[in-house]
Amino acid sequence: MSFSSDVKKELCQCQPTDTDMLRAELYGLLLFGKHFNDSRIVFTTESSHAAAHAVTLLETLYMPIIERQNALRVKTGESRLFKICVVDSGDCRRIFEDFGHTAGQVTRRVNRANLSADECAAAFVRGVFLSCGSVSDPMKGYHAEFCVPYKNLSVDLCKILAEVTECDFTPKTVARSGSYIVYFKGSEQICDLLTYMGAPIQAMEIMGTKAVKQVRNNVNRRINSEVANITKVASASARQLEAIEHIKKTVGLESLPEDLREIAYLRLENPEMSLRALGENLTPPISRSGANHRMQRLLEYADIKEKP
Repeated sequence: MSFSSDVKKELCQCQPTDTDMLRAELYGLLLFGKHFNDSRIVFTTESSHAAAHAVTLLETLYMPIIERQNALRVKTGESRLFKICVVDSGDCRRIFEDFGHTAGQVTRRVNRANLSADECAAAFVRGVFLSCGSVSDPMKGYHAEFCVPYKNLSVDLCKILAEVTECDFTPKTVARSGSYIVYFKGSEQICDLLTYMGAPIQAMEIMGTKAVKQVRNNVNRRINSEVANITKVASASARQLEAIEHIKKTVGLESLPEDLREIAYLRLENPEMSLRALGENLTPPISRSGANHRMQRLLEYADIKEKP
């Protein structure tokens, strides 16, 4: 299963006993579907848990006649769609009107009367997510979104999220393929959203994954830095060895001043040694900058001897 499916599975395990919270959750679930009016109520999802949960909510609150349909997606032929339909138009009208809506409404808006308390708002958002929400695998990135079918509903959802006092939600919106996307970026915002809706275990999964990624990135940076340093040392050592061999073949190392002769022999014996280590092994020991200064003099000396 996908990470988004795991989130919906955990959300469906929430068991509020308060009728107002159950109604708020069912309201969010139905209102943000594509078909919710006085003659037709249809809930479609790829989550078997969300489909079963929708049936439970409907039967607990309204006992309508329900038809369940399963089908493979036409485009992929892989993921299964679950469709829950309220068959009787009288049941549709009863449910629709009980949530405070009337036939012939021009636009679909959130009826705030169904969100009488903060707990109801959280249950409502949970229902909305079960209806049109998704969240990416934290190993690939941090993105959560609600794919809302109507612009006014996306505006209402943003307002409800922005009013949550215990979380600093800052949702963004964008139009995509005829729908309106309310989305969050960033692990902290998404963790807060999942916890607020009732999926703290999956929120912890995101935090754990983020910690693993940070450790991995730190290790990779350290390895890359060490490899770069080794490459730098090896390159510098190669140039120094080449200069020393040139001096040795032309005028001989014995022609060098004592301080340069000492570091030249030490370099020949230890081609992998860093400048700091070279300086520490001289008699008397010198600093890295002192060893570097001697090597620069040695390179200049070789350059002079190379010229005709």
